[in-house]
Amino acid sequence: MSKLNENVLFLIFKELQKDSKSLFSSLMVNRHWCETVIPILWRNPWRYGNSCNKRALFKIIASYYSDDTRELLAKGGLRLVSFESLLFDYLSFCTSINVSYINDIIFMGFQSLINNQSDVRRKSLQQEFYSIIMKKCPRMKYLDMRLNNYNCYFPIDRLHFESLYELKCDTHVPTYFNIIARTSQNIQKFTVSSRQFNIGIVGLIEAQKNLKYFKWNENSQIRCNELYSYNEMLLALGKKTDTIKHLKIDFRHDHHYISRRASKLQDLPKLYKLKSLIINDFRYFNLELLKNCVYHDLEIFKVGYYRLEACSIIIENSGGNLKKIFLGPNKHCQTENLDDNNNPLIFIRKVYENCPLIEYLSIILTPSKEHFSEFENLLKICQHLKSLLIIYLYREELISEETNLKNGEILLKSLIKSAPINLKEIRVCYDCKFSLESLEDFLEKWKGNALTIITNEPIYKEENYTNLINKYKSDGVIRDFIYEPITLLEHELKLYEY
Repeated sequence: MSKLNENVLFLIFKELQKDSKSLFSSLMVNRHWCETVIPILWRNPWRYGNSCNKRALFKIIASYYSDDTRELLAKGGLRLVSFESLLFDYLSFCTSINVSYINDIIFMGFQSLINNQSDVRRKSLQQEFYSIIMKKCPRMKYLDMRLNNYNCYFPIDRLHFESLYELKCDTHVPTYFNIIARTSQNIQKFTVSSRQFNIGIVGLIEAQKNLKYFKWNENSQIRCNELYSYNEMLLALGKKTDTIKHLKIDFRHDHHYISRRASKLQDLPKLYKLKSLIINDFRYFNLELLKNCVYHDLEIFKVGYYRLEACSIIIENSGGNLKKIFLGPNKHCQTENLDDNNNPLIFIRKVYENCPLIEYLSIILTPSKEHFSEFENLLKICQHLKSLLIIYLYREELISEETNLKNGEILLKSLIKSAPINLKEIRVCYDCKFSLESLEDFLEKWKGNALTIITNEPIYKEENYTNLINKYKSDGVIRDFIYEPITLLEHELKLYEY
């Protein structure tokens, strides 16, 4: 193993780049391994973020300081080796900057100087620290500028933006967007944490020649100005139809606020190459305008709050490539979708008519013959289905326990009758219970993969259910049986994250 050639070793270590323990252990095997691992570790050294690593990083970067600065630091109690004494030119391998992490390194490294240096001197030391990184990182590809308290000593105008591939930032430093827009037109992944409206975002989007991924993460804790509008941003994204493949927009969960600005929202951009569409609130887009949004390459569609009618339009206009459809299991939203009994039926029908490759799916199901008939049609046609989230709802406020258990039995019989053999996971939310007898009959007849079943009903934690579940775990029918409170299920929006 230790004699593998450099190319093979590099490919192996590259696969382990998120496994810091294995990489750090590999450094100690021999010099050849060490020389192969160091460039991988130093592409993004900020990801290995414990305090020990921060101290080591500070000492290495500070060793690049000028002789005068190192002498000054030595007087403050910090003794550093010179750059010439290092085994590698570590910073020359670096292709990423994480400003928040670097600020932590600076604070930790200069902590002993706080009482011994003036503010001006400490600012000067920080600027020089950043300047060293800027100078020694000739191929900058990843820049994360997100901060809670922005450090104005970051010399962004000295960065090498020509090769910048991914940018993550806040919206409260408008001048920086203008600088980046002038010096970089090749950003492919762009993530924005929104704090306030910033028109500089629009110019930065428009300047990009190959933008493929855009994420807007709206801060729910800060009240935005009422005149805030997404129109400019959506219009700018709409000009990138030839390149954008992944779009994620996190709206606020403030129903009153969103409804006020809903009339100002533009239609979704007509990004015909889109592969993933993830929107936290999908209730306020105009239905007629949505019909013009045709996404033939769409593979992932995920919404938190929604109207089923709008979701059905997106599915109908997809090109048969959808593999993941996730509907947030929030009960308030489900009640709205039951106002028209046809909506859940139409949604199920649109799925099995337009999504032959679907693997992960959420549906709303109500206990009626028509609903169960369409449910069975879906199971028979969608043979690639691996995970199914059933949001099970009744129209009546109160139902008897007997009715609840009877409908649960019908659901299990539908699964036995029609479920594809690839199905590995079933999630059931809200008003659905299985009697001990019907659950045992289901597990006895199940012939597919070992199942993971997830439910929000605490009844399955009772001893008689636990004994039954453990029996079929031992038999290999059940892989896992998990009880999760509905509050956890409602927030499980990372399930199909791109």
